[in-house]
Amino acid sequence: MRIDVVDNHGQFTHLEGRALRDMSIDTETIDNDTPPEEIDADGLVISGGPDIDRTGNCGEYLDLDVPVLGICLGMQVIADELGGSVAGGEYGGYADVTVEIVDDEDPLVGSLAPETRVWASHGDEVKELPDGFALTGRSDVCGIESMSDPDRALYGVQWHPEVAHTEEGEAVFENFRAICENR
Repeated sequence: MRIDVVDNHGQFTHLEGRALRDMSIDTETIDNDTPPEEIDADGLVISGGPDIDRTGNCGEYLDLDVPVLGICLGMQVIADELGGSVAGGEYGGYADVTVEIVDDEDPLVGSLAPETRVWASHGDEVKELPDGFALTGRSDVCGIESMSDPDRALYGVQWHPEVAHTEEGEAVFENFRAICENR
């Protein structure tokens, strides 16, 4: 089992790789300009980062037919590339947020139901889901905290499961590992 982390130059990217290594998952952090044909992984985590205009080849990685977990900016890239919309959030910076899980059957976040405490930034956020995606989590500060398209194995969370402030972050990575193993 190998899950690579795509580096979008976010401040927590190194923690995503560490979380996977702590779960005994073979992982490598790769730059977002890595050609898609050079990627040999069973799943990808598209990291957060400061700028949607500096996400390299991330859009092309969605066509690799491997499960993808987008975190913060990574989720926004998925939405933007597949026809959803992304815009500035009303709340802005990092905050401790309670996310209501609206689909307890979702393979990524369903096990966190009915709610979970997370650490999230809302400088930008997904405003409209792309076709084929379902809303799986929302909060008082963001209408789309998580989204899911199990048919294509594409998932996104606005929050950062890799940081200590997120209560059940490891469960998100465990669930993503299960998605990759069952694909």
